Amino acid sequence: MTAKRHPANERVKRRYLQFLADVKGRDETSLDAVAKALERFDDYNRRRDFKKFHIEQARGFKAHLMEQRNVRTGAPLSASTINSTLAILKAFFIWLAGESEYRSSLKYADAEYFNPPENLARIASAHRHRPCPTLDQIRIVLDAMPTETEIQRRDRALVAFAILTGARDSAIVSFKLKHIDLEHELLEQDARDVQTKRAKTFSTWFFPVGDDVKQIVVDWVCYLRQEKQFGPADPIFPKSRVEPGPNLHFVASGLDRAHWANAHPVRALFKDAFAQVGLPYFNPHSFRNTLVQLAYELKLDAEQFKAWSQNLGHEHCLTTFSSYGHLPPHRQAEIIRGLAKPANSGPGESTSAILRQLADELERGKKSS
Repeated sequence: MTAKRHPANERVKRRYLQFLADVKGRDETSLDAVAKALERFDDYNRRRDFKKFHIEQARGFKAHLMEQRNVRTGAPLSASTINSTLAILKAFFIWLAGESEYRSSLKYADAEYFNPPENLARIASAHRHRPCPTLDQIRIVLDAMPTETEIQRRDRALVAFAILTGARDSAIVSFKLKHIDLEHELLEQDARDVQTKRAKTFSTWFFPVGDDVKQIVVDWVCYLRQEKQFGPADPIFPKSRVEPGPNLHFVASGLDRAHWANAHPVRALFKDAFAQVGLPYFNPHSFRNTLVQLAYELKLDAEQFKAWSQNLGHEHCLTTFSSYGHLPPHRQAEIIRGLAKPANSGPGESTSAILRQLADELERGKKSS
């Protein structure tokens, strides 16, 4: 039997979520994750008043999480899920200890008992190689995608756009025609209109992935502007118009002058496009990894790599390296074996300059922290 909700707990949870939204600027997705973690603990704790919190509750909850299984898959909860849930609860109880009505019953140190086991934290934060498609594989996908209908042409242009600009899928569904400048090969990722990560505004010039890929996007934008008479405020990738079809089934029948509500259709079309040519599914975000692998192949100097990094929306080259720059195992092996050859005894001048730049960024980060 589920315990009855405690009114004071519900009020303070709502207040905390409001605090995160108004003061910390958290988005809806982040708030949902926080609400889920708080609910999970409150339910485990049988809705006891948070004022009666004891460190044994935190200890018991950690053990409880280790025993839980994913409702959908039946597998144990992942290390990352456990780690993030405990981190959310730790932050909540730190905040709670500072609230006037809880100061007498909670201590800031109590929140430390939500720290995950050290080994689990390492597992949760460990980097694991995530494959990304090569440019040749992306071309195979583009060549195989049909172009008979305008919906098919939209889908093909969207895949080409993703590698040409490196834009995230949430941004792709929110771009308007006013954001793309074909003459200057420029995409303005303006957070006032575009769903960029952390509402960051930046400019992206088309990546050098080939004139054939670029032409697919150019042709699509020209089609929208000239034949469909779309204006600056209309979407680059409009959603499909759905109408009643035979046998009372709804069918897609052309384009609507509206944005998709979210990026789910984008991921679905990527999955279908790669499956059509017998390739594993690569999500839109993996194309950003492809672009960083291309940067390695081009052997950019420090200034060029900085421009490449900014083009992806990164303020620091270190973000590009650490988040997207991991080498696939086979390439790592090739490089290590190649270092045994005398001609490759040390880094080149451009590589040294990039390493110096990364060292400077690390040093600045230490001083600011």
